[in-house]
Amino acid sequence: MDQSNEIKKQFFSISEVAKMFGVNASLIRFWESEFSILKPQKNAKGERRFVQKDIEDLKLIYYLVKTKGFTLEGAKESIRQKADVAEFRQKMQALESLKEIKVFLVNLRDSLIDQPL
Repeated sequence: MDQSNEIKKQFFSISEVAKMFGVNASLIRFWESEFSILKPQKNAKGERRFVQKDIEDLKLIYYLVKTKGFTLEGAKESIRQKADVAEFRQKMQALESLKEIKVFLVNLRDSLIDQPL
């Protein structure tokens, strides 16, 4: 299947999100209570439904708290002041570009391997 035609999932459950980040669902719920930028939708049963923006916000929170070692207050202040947000976004864009290049190179390698000499 061509990647450009790939259907992307719209909503993610809290367990799916927790698995993405390798953390417990309770940490996601805690971060939701601590960070005002994180506002997942809830269905009629009250189950959280995370959209892509929520995932991006969680990536930022994870980056600040887990990767850079910020305290919760430090991460909140950084988000409020937009400090580190631009750096994070640039790193995420670079990472996505590298992933796309890797897929291209793997596909190229595979097509060359399949070609007779």
